[in-house]
Formats: sequence, C-alpha cells, structure tokens
Amino acid sequence: MVRRMTMRRRRAGGGRRDEILAVAAEVLAERGYAATRFSDVARASGVAVGTLQGYFGTRDDMLVEALRRSTDLEVAAMEQVGAELTGPWDRLCALIARGAATPVPVWRMLMEFWAAAAHDEELREHSLRLQARYRAPFLDVLAHGMDSGAFSSRRSVDEVTDVVVAALDGLLFPAVLRHDRPDPGGFAAVLTDMLAATLEVDR
Repeated sequence: MVRRMTMRRRRAGGGRRDEILAVAAEVLAERGYAATRFSDVARASGVAVGTLQGYFGTRDDMLVEALRRSTDLEVAAMEQVGAELTGPWDRLCALIARGAATPVPVWRMLMEFWAAAAHDEELREHSLRLQARYRAPFLDVLAHGMDSGAFSSRRSVDEVTDVVVAALDGLLFPAVLRHDRPDPGGFAAVLTDMLAATLEVDR
C-alpha cells in the first residue's frame, strides 16, 4: 500500500525558510533522501536543529517541501527559455539546449524527487503536474510551428513532444552516474538534427 505523506505546510521562517529549503535540496542531492538528516541541513545552513523542527515539523516534511520548491524552480526556468525568441525553430532549439545542459546537482535532486515520488502518492501527483508544466513549452512551440507552417510532420504534436521530453529525461542517469557519454552538446545537436528531419525544417 502506498504511504501517503501528510505535510503540515508550516509557514514559519519567512524569507529564511526559502534559504533553508535551497540548502536542504543541495544536501539532499548530495546525500540522498534516505540519508539526509536534520543535523546535516543544520550544519550546512547554520540553523539549529530545533529551529528546523519548529519551521518544518518533521524531517520528511522539510525534505518534501525542499523537493517541491526545487522542482518548481527548475520547471519555471524552462518556461522562460526562449521567451524572447519569435521563430518556433529557434525556440525549440533553445529549449533543447537548456534541457540538455541541466546542471548535474539539479539532475541529482530530480532523481531523488522521482525516487521518492514512486513511493508516495502525494509526491507522485505533484510529479504529474510538474511533468505537464515541463512538457508545456515544448508542446506549445511545436503546436505553433505546425499551425504557422514552419513545421510539417506525419506525427502528431503530442507524439513529437513525448519523444523530445523522454530523450531529455534520459540524460539524467548518465549525468548523475558521471558517465563519459553522452556529451550534452552533442546530444542536443543530434536531437535537433533528428527533429529537423521529422518536422521538415529547412535550415
């Protein structure tokens, strides 16, 4: 049976709370969800364990909130990519380049989030909302390209979006495990070449 985590969502701490959550996410990405303790976050943030308990209640509440905040920030960053670009192909390339260049600490944090979400229904539901938001900029630019005539494909916008997002998600494990390949820049170049053919883009 899936354990449902009921978060207290205490709002103590004000602006300091966000600083602590950012540190907690860094510690979590380094140590892993199971091994991260109040004392680890206290040491890294310079905030006493008792204060952390007063802010968040339990260790799990603190870590889940840190994961939610960090993943929200990463998705928000993706939503801003290419906002100043007008051409759908340029915007799509910018999104892919940003996704492929995701920093390793962010990948580690996301891996911990997804692993935790696999065992917690509340986090799983949040992961679905995050994935929909992460997917939306790709879906929007592909739909715009199709509607404007800049792109043409036998495949649906949803199908192409699914492949792009799945390809970028697949970079997580070699990045976190520090594999030599694939090179993010080369990966992005090959993916855009494949999309140019699929979307019949004249470059």
